Amino acid sequence: MSNAPIPLSDKTIGELADRLPTPTYDRGRVTPGIVHLGVGGFHRAHQAMYLDALMNRGEALDWGIVGVGVLPHDRRIAETLQAQDGLYTLVQKHPDGRLEARVVGSIVRMLLAPDDPEAVLQAMADPRVRIVSLTITEGSYLVNQATGSSTPTTPRSSPTSCRARCPPPRSA
Repeated sequence: MSNAPIPLSDKTIGELADRLPTPTYDRGRVTPGIVHLGVGGFHRAHQAMYLDALMNRGEALDWGIVGVGVLPHDRRIAETLQAQDGLYTLVQKHPDGRLEARVVGSIVRMLLAPDDPEAVLQAMADPRVRIVSLTITEGSYLVNQATGSSTPTTPRSSPTSCRARCPPPRSA
């Protein structure tokens, strides 16, 4: 067995089975049931991982995830997941410090909304889709990182402020 890196994809997944756990289900049978906006680390380590665990038990094959990147900085993860057929490696750190890696396969499609908003709308309107979910993590909250308090007056120049990315509200 070589330790040379193997690019992750549907075509190479079989080559990884002797190195780490991979999906045991037929990914070709997984159909979309969820459209998720914001496929960041939190989503991939939680919702996508739990669905993958159910799929590995032969359940929830109709709950595949269509991931949607919505902001310009989502391009990197969107393109990475597209190139990897939605597959990614998750490394779980246990309380004893032990690391456990596995390949997760519950993401069946990845879209980037700024590039193709019509495809996103079509995915949401798919009759098989029963949930549209989203993740908003600390990078999107107006919180003073030093004190933890709300900072609704965060300057527009702050790169983590929604005000830096969002247009001002319209007056009635």
